[in-house]
Amino acid sequence: MDTYTHGHADSVLQSHRWRTVENSAAYLAPALRPGLDLLDVGCGPGTITVDLAERVAPGRVLGIDVSADPLAEARAAAERAGVAVTFEVGDVYALAAEDDSFDVVHAHQVLQHLTDPVAALREMARVCRPGGVVAVRDVDYGAFVTFPADPGLDVWLDLYHRVARANGAEPDAGRRLLSWAHAAGLRDVTASATTYCYASPEERQWWGRSWAGRATSSAFAEQALRYGLATQEELDEIAAAWRRWSEDDDGWLGMLHGELLIRV
Repeated sequence: MDTYTHGHADSVLQSHRWRTVENSAAYLAPALRPGLDLLDVGCGPGTITVDLAERVAPGRVLGIDVSADPLAEARAAAERAGVAVTFEVGDVYALAAEDDSFDVVHAHQVLQHLTDPVAALREMARVCRPGGVVAVRDVDYGAFVTFPADPGLDVWLDLYHRVARANGAEPDAGRRLLSWAHAAGLRDVTASATTYCYASPEERQWWGRSWAGRATSSAFAEQALRYGLATQEELDEIAAAWRRWSEDDDGWLGMLHGELLIRV
């Protein structure tokens, strides 16, 4: 069983709730049209799933997550939007769907957390219909940049890499997506990259509060302590560093993401 480095604390879902097709899956948008059947793997609180569902309605949409924790929130989001989406607990390595069941299979920030992303891509391709598309997007923490420099944020980035890799995951996933697709036998692939950038006072407060909370009260913090990779004092200093960054008028953050559109 894979270990999700972030977990589902509210400080984590706070950032997930911000995600939409426009800011997190724009590379997929041109392939969407009404009537397509779509599977969203790792749906979390469902904001991207609901946005996708609005674009493919009346197509069938299923969102799955490894945990039931965020699914009630996802169902409420779909109800508010007035779109028909089914949300279920699911396993990307063993999808509960027949071969050729969906026109679009989407996964945002999922492969980086898996011990076997190649197997996951093969399974996603299995349930995708011929002529359909598998779409994946993942951050690359090795291309994560903050300003101004802060030793506490350097400690955080190093610790994040070590915690994720202790879980058998790959935090620098963005640069590896193409190689994983090739290893899965998928060759009709279009690779691209886009970024998140947080620099306004509102964005800094939102992201800084999210990571200050995660540093001390989340699965990431629990794993860092349990694996002996950090002390509570070090986690408290990381949280303080994120608060300093969020309050700095010059604060800037950039995150590179790799993306693939895979034709099946």
